[in-house]
Amino acid sequence: MSFSAFGFEIQDGVAHITLNQPERGNPLDECFCAEFNAIATACASDPAVRAVLIDAKGRFFSVGGDLQSLTRDRADLARFVLSATANLHMGVARFARMRAPVIMAVHALAAGGAVALAAAADFVLAAPGAAFYAAFTGIGICGDSGTSHYLPRRVGPRRAAEFLILNETWSAQTAREAGLITRVVEEDRLQIEALALAQKLADGPTRAFGEIKALLLDSPTRSLEAQLEQEAHAMVRCVQTEDAWNGMGAVKEKTKPAFEGR
Repeated sequence: MSFSAFGFEIQDGVAHITLNQPERGNPLDECFCAEFNAIATACASDPAVRAVLIDAKGRFFSVGGDLQSLTRDRADLARFVLSATANLHMGVARFARMRAPVIMAVHALAAGGAVALAAAADFVLAAPGAAFYAAFTGIGICGDSGTSHYLPRRVGPRRAAEFLILNETWSAQTAREAGLITRVVEEDRLQIEALALAQKLADGPTRAFGEIKALLLDSPTRSLEAQLEQEAHAMVRCVQTEDAWNGMGAVKEKTKPAFEGR
């Protein structure tokens, strides 16, 4: 499976996705959106994928939306946006609903929709020189890519509004303090630590990870009682897996659990 906007391979349970249009700044153009959805679908449907690692090549992680595409034909702009976001948003949803955790390694500037993708990831490692730029209101538009869903959940509603409306740029350290990213990693260690985290997760109880992702994703919209019931049913599904049975037995016998994602 080959793509124009991405590099994509699966090895040792890790789906490695690389934004691969460095000469253009890895823009979120129509090709990017279509391929992002195709890759998300491939990952979500493949039981061999137990963790996902997203990184990028080039001077930028991503410059965000592609202004060349957005300004090509004003009369066609509404159709273009609806078509592109249909693919992009389906990809975001499929990564959110799949069992495998998603890790993002941000080495440089991430703008606009790329910030939303970072907010949607389960773990984000960033180099000290990375930056996160809101971008949307700078060109007179609002956010897409799950911005309004994930950003308030990561940094809080007021901080999200400030970041987006005032069109702020956050350093990696500010993003860490706000809760947008997981941790800051020295640039020469970024790929090493991101891959190590992805491999650690790929060796873990993937079905339990999937239940945790689903519970966290939906908890803000449920009452306490409804969430408690969902936790109970999720626990039932977990304890019926081979991983849980083997894991509980291993801990009981004081040995290290070995998980296979089933």
